Amino acid sequence: MKKTKSNTRIPPSKSSGVFSDIRMYLFHKPEVKTLIKFKSLEERQDYSERIIQRLGVSVSRYAILNIHQIGIDVPLKYAFEELLNWNGDSTCWPNYIARVSRIDNDIERIKIYLFGRASHHFGLPPLFNLDAIRIQRIPEPYDFDNARYLLYRCSGGYPIGIFSMYVRSPISERNEVCQTQLFFTVGFNFYGKENLTERNIVNRIWERVHDRVTSNTMIRFKQLCEWRFGKMQQGEKDVRGYQACNIHPQP
Repeated sequence: MKKTKSNTRIPPSKSSGVFSDIRMYLFHKPEVKTLIKFKSLEERQDYSERIIQRLGVSVSRYAILNIHQIGIDVPLKYAFEELLNWNGDSTCWPNYIARVSRIDNDIERIKIYLFGRASHHFGLPPLFNLDAIRIQRIPEPYDFDNARYLLYRCSGGYPIGIFSMYVRSPISERNEVCQTQLFFTVGFNFYGKENLTERNIVNRIWERVHDRVTSNTMIRFKQLCEWRFGKMQQGEKDVRGYQACNIHPQP
């Protein structure tokens, strides 16, 4: 995997509202293809088995399994600490469309609301409830990939399943160059029922939207990490106001 391009000289631009979110996350064509496409059912099964080995959860029963990957040229621990900053002020996540709300300011329990306060005003339920299954803050003793991750159970909205943000060291056999390899993984069935997730036009549209938002989110997260880490190396401390982002997948 070649080193992905990013502009490390500037941070990602801040969104100013709903239409800005739509332009930056939905209309903007990602410069990097982050989606891992399965060429066969055997390859999908192979990735499913890797997820079991790394996260301890099975995704074989989910009709939709989307995995995105991007390389980030900063130390792994630094990238993971940025993931832990994910909140309603994140500059890499479309917070005007889907507002991130931590429960008791805790990364382990998160609700995501459509249009934020407007959702509360109209009494709408959350798009997603994210409850942490496990947060691996330091690598396991014999994990040579130095993996760290956040693994959530998703409920409350129509996608019911799991979501993970996962970082590990590069694997040279896979031609990975950047110091940190970031994965977003989501596996789910619509409304928790596999028979409602057959491949129809609605599901295909949903996946296209999801994949575009995920790619743009990951690219912006990469840009933020590399810009801010570069500033730190240069001894420039005034990098506040640009907080990390995120949503969706893993290995």
